[in-house]
Amino acid sequence: MEATAIARHVRIAPRKVRLVVDLIRGKAVGEAIAILKNTPKAGSPVVEKVLRSAIANAEHNYSMDVERLIVSRIFVDQGTTLKRFHPRSQGRAFSILKHSSHVTVVVTEK
Repeated sequence: MEATAIARHVRIAPRKVRLVVDLIRGKAVGEAIAILKNTPKAGSPVVEKVLRSAIANAEHNYSMDVERLIVSRIFVDQGTTLKRFHPRSQGRAFSILKHSSHVTVVVTEK
């Protein structure tokens, strides 16, 4: 039995979120939350929120024991990219790509 939580269109680049996700893959959920609380990366609050949602889904929907949960799978996919333009000198315009992410967390009982 596994419980899933997905956060879509998070306005952080996937490359930045993957740094945080790699820290907690395969860990127990209590340890994973402790790691995320002490990680000074921009993606850690987002990943923590999705992890807490997956824990709540496991507890409420599947009646799993929270103490025995582990992060079995966690990954980040690239979302939509917002294309913006920045004015430059002599009438030119430079493009700015604002990336977004889809964060998926799957927890299972040990």
